[in-house]
Amino acid sequence: MTQTDLGQSVFVARQPILDGGQGTHAYELLFRSGLENRCNMVDGDAATLDVIAHTFMEIGLDELTAGKPCFINFTRKLLLERTPLLLPPDVVTVEILEDIEPDAEVIQACKDLKAAGYTLALDDFVLADCGSPFLDIASIVKVDFMGTTPDEWTAIGKDLTARGIRGLAEKVETQEEFETSRDVGYSYFQGYFFSKPVIKEGKALSPTSMGYLRLLQEVHKPELSLTKLEETIKQDPSLAYRLLKFINSAWFGLRTEIESIRHALVWLGPPQIRKWFALVSLRGMAAGKPNELMIQALTRARMAEELADAAGMPEKACDLFLMGMFSVLDALLDQAMTEILEKLPISPQIKSALLGDSGPFRNVYDLVLAFEQGQWLAFSACAAGLGVPEETVQTVFTKAASWAANAFDLSA
Repeated sequence: MTQTDLGQSVFVARQPILDGGQGTHAYELLFRSGLENRCNMVDGDAATLDVIAHTFMEIGLDELTAGKPCFINFTRKLLLERTPLLLPPDVVTVEILEDIEPDAEVIQACKDLKAAGYTLALDDFVLADCGSPFLDIASIVKVDFMGTTPDEWTAIGKDLTARGIRGLAEKVETQEEFETSRDVGYSYFQGYFFSKPVIKEGKALSPTSMGYLRLLQEVHKPELSLTKLEETIKQDPSLAYRLLKFINSAWFGLRTEIESIRHALVWLGPPQIRKWFALVSLRGMAAGKPNELMIQALTRARMAEELADAAGMPEKACDLFLMGMFSVLDALLDQAMTEILEKLPISPQIKSALLGDSGPFRNVYDLVLAFEQGQWLAFSACAAGLGVPEETVQTVFTKAASWAANAFDLSA
């Protein structure tokens, strides 16, 4: 891989989390947009997704943590979408931000993550939080030593110890604070007294949009063709680089390095291939575009797929899914639909439908659009023409919208 193959610089800051003997227990990974040691992104979802992508795809987990676990902040939205499930539970500690309310949905999401083997940590804990339901789930609690008093350090430390929860003293500034926190039962320590966050730089490759599109077509087929996937990835050096970097990371703990695309795909298998592709491609295609555009595409795709049976085309469900997904490509890629579709080896029925030609696929597409846009007279006519009950479409839409929001996970 030459320097000219690389794109713009990407950055992740890491700050060590130490044990009582001042040995490194883990690293907290933090978003940075440059070499300045501060976060200037207000979108917490995007910041976390960038940290994940940069860590596992560009810089590399091995280089950032040297085999140690990593703490990553997750927002409410990402918790509800179970985004951490894309990451290895033995490597990633899920850090729950302090502004997240412990409502029923969040608590259930956290229970699901804990049941899946993830360690959960609470951020910026204060004495008033000692009744929080998060304490029934969390294994580690981070206490801000700059935002609490020495008496509160002690009270919280004793309470956590009694509950069997490990305390993490953060923002430790002095030797005295370190010794005090250790003496009252804290297990882990983090702060400028030990080390400021250190910024690591990597290079983000720039995969071609057509590479994304071809992969998108392949991974949504009922049966994945490893041969076609391999050919597509080989045509885009950045996709090949990211896949091999991903699978050779500490995530999988492989004893021997995987050097070929084919070997990587066989070793991963379909479920992990889809996880990897979701992590890399959806966010890449939507770069610089409103998140709602991709959610719209996913909703249309799922609706069209689910309506296949009711419309008398059950064997075309996969093609209808692709039709819905590709329906926003002109807006996503800032190109005319005719130009985009000329480059894609997809079904003529999909192309015809997206170009406005009449036919069974276009009838389903018109039904989805009429419902989406609230054009109720046109919607009723489309539903009647296909023989699809109107209430069926409402049910399909509700489920599709929920599925799209969850499927968006690392693509936002």
